[in-house]
Amino acid sequence: MLTAYRAFCTMAAMKGRVTECLLAEQRRFIVWVPVCLALGIAWYFSLSYEPAALPGVWVPLAVILSGWVLMWRGWLNVWCRLSGGVCASVAAGFMAAWSAGHAHTPMPELPRRATEITAVVRHVSDMQRDGHYIRSVELAEARFDTFYDDGMPPLQRIIRLKLREDDPVVLAAGDQVRVKALLLPPPFPSFPGGRDMQREFWFADVAGTGRALRQTERLGHSSVSLLHEGEAIQVLRVAWSARIRAALPGSAGAVAATLLVGESGSIPSVVREQFAAAGLAHILSVAGLHLGLVMMVLFWLSRFALVLLERAALYWPCKAIAACIALAGGGAYAVITGLHVPVMRSLIMASVAVAGLCLGRRVMSMRGLALAAAILLVWHPEFLLTAAFQMSFMAVMALIAGYEVLGPELSAYRARYVSNNLARIGHRLAGHGMALCITSLLAGLSALPVVMAHFGEIQPYFLIANLIVVPLMAVWIMPWGLVTFVLLPFHLEGLALVPMGWGIKLTMLIARVVASWPAAHMTFSGMPVRGLCLVLLGLCWLCLWRQRWRLLGCLPLCVGLLSSLFVAKPDILISPDGGMVGVRSGSALWLGGQAHDAAWVSRAWRQQLAVSAVHSFPQQGEGAGGRLICGEDSGPGVCVLMAHDKAILIDLRSAANSAQLTAAACGGMDVIISAAPLRGNCPDVPVRLDRFTAWRQGAQTIFIGFHTLRVRSGRDAQGKRPWVMAPGGHGLPDLPLAPSE
Repeated sequence: MLTAYRAFCTMAAMKGRVTECLLAEQRRFIVWVPVCLALGIAWYFSLSYEPAALPGVWVPLAVILSGWVLMWRGWLNVWCRLSGGVCASVAAGFMAAWSAGHAHTPMPELPRRATEITAVVRHVSDMQRDGHYIRSVELAEARFDTFYDDGMPPLQRIIRLKLREDDPVVLAAGDQVRVKALLLPPPFPSFPGGRDMQREFWFADVAGTGRALRQTERLGHSSVSLLHEGEAIQVLRVAWSARIRAALPGSAGAVAATLLVGESGSIPSVVREQFAAAGLAHILSVAGLHLGLVMMVLFWLSRFALVLLERAALYWPCKAIAACIALAGGGAYAVITGLHVPVMRSLIMASVAVAGLCLGRRVMSMRGLALAAAILLVWHPEFLLTAAFQMSFMAVMALIAGYEVLGPELSAYRARYVSNNLARIGHRLAGHGMALCITSLLAGLSALPVVMAHFGEIQPYFLIANLIVVPLMAVWIMPWGLVTFVLLPFHLEGLALVPMGWGIKLTMLIARVVASWPAAHMTFSGMPVRGLCLVLLGLCWLCLWRQRWRLLGCLPLCVGLLSSLFVAKPDILISPDGGMVGVRSGSALWLGGQAHDAAWVSRAWRQQLAVSAVHSFPQQGEGAGGRLICGEDSGPGVCVLMAHDKAILIDLRSAANSAQLTAAACGGMDVIISAAPLRGNCPDVPVRLDRFTAWRQGAQTIFIGFHTLRVRSGRDAQGKRPWVMAPGGHGLPDLPLAPSE
């Protein structure tokens, strides 16, 4: 009894302390609403099945109402407010994700043969890869010239089509075209738990991809207006991008087109890799940094122009007017660059900041960030799963929280009186340098776990590169970019693009130099989803609270960062079509066979496993440290892998070249992997994986241990969701309705 009484007293004391902390932090409860929304959205996407309307809408709606009633009736009790708000927010996030998932049309069944397509061009983009320009288009309202599609309504999803290199037709948004193409459905994940392109295509209203087999025929401009899809803005973006790259040729012009109109496809892959290795990849992605610089320049120019007018300076609210002008210019810049997720977040926060400035409230606050996050999560719940959303909000949250702690000390240092003029200049430069270091360090470190989880890499020299490039962007590149916008209507953009190109070339030089340093690009094995969730929750706990208990967020943060060290790596990987097999051997990956998307699949495998080298299966002989033997008893294309106490037979021969495997070849094998259908071959082998298995289950991974063997398939990881296509990538057939009686 005494022990129970002591335990009860201890629990009561702990509850009292937690209640005191919550009462001290009650003004920060509201900033946790987007976190709870994100938990509900993540809960929906983590399910292995699709909930019906009752658990998807009506049950969350009942929970929301119950949560509101609990908060209303127990408003004076901090625990009632907290529990009611958490339940209502999580249920609202789950319901928003379910509604967004069911707001899209089913995936259609695309023709599996070369087909004539008549469609309307929605978007045109250029991409430079390996010195070649690749032109692709997005086609809307597509109609297929097949006998069973005759008379059917146009496709409600868009198709992404890569054009031929020798296609001379100049296309623009709104053009009606006819082209013969080979179409493909959205690909399955390259390994179980990998990037789900089917889910991304589902929410992007994309039906599939393809490549043109002959030159495009332009039929004229579509009579159906696509203004609701941004036709006029797209035409303007393409025209301005071409003029910018004509006035500033080369890679510098491609970077300038990215910064000014958001057309990043023409940047060479070498330049992209150098920027990424130097920790400057955010420079090539229009985000809050670019919008903030544009608005800052517009704000100071507008305010300076207003104070030159005596009446305006004396009687007008010049600061608020300048802020509104900067917001309008920033909104126009966000629209012309494509309204990407980081830009939308920055624009919402900028709107809140301008409203606060006009009302005399704080400009940058955690509540403004929470409002922007809540709006985006309710509007597009799928944004939560993207690296852009996570990096953007984590970086800004860390900046706001960091300056809440370090801001007073930095302001006190800047306000320190220095009598000597030369020393005063150095003091000001030191203050700006400290602010820049703090900003780069907070933003870089907070985004680092997201980069590790999504891309499996880190850039240790990001602080050095950003200390030089960010001020260069602020004082030289983006101001000349604004001048370019002013001169574009007069076809005088070259006067501003030339000096802007000087800054861009210097930025490219810095990226090239930093990327050449030792260990500038370090790779890590993929962080599991649970580890990333722990990291993000730990960062939120560390940044959103103000009391000392915020330091408890370091525990899940560290556990999440270390989670990748305790994740088992697969020993064998099989591509989604069953044609390519990968064998992990230490820090190397051995590949054999052929897959439809071999380059994309092998790149995803290499990133997930963090291997340093990739080799091909030997035609005849040994590989993988002697564990892999190919081309001996059963001829070329047949290999035997010895892993722990298991023997695996790998038959890489295609269906046309495959032959009956002998009983001697199958004898003693624990697993057989075949790129062709096995049918009656090796019936006594315990685990048989062939092309039919891949057709039904998607990509597969095999984990081999002593006396253990586990196979995981991509379909098990995806579950049964609306965006998961039928085996073989088949969608809903486009069949005519039955005639009415």
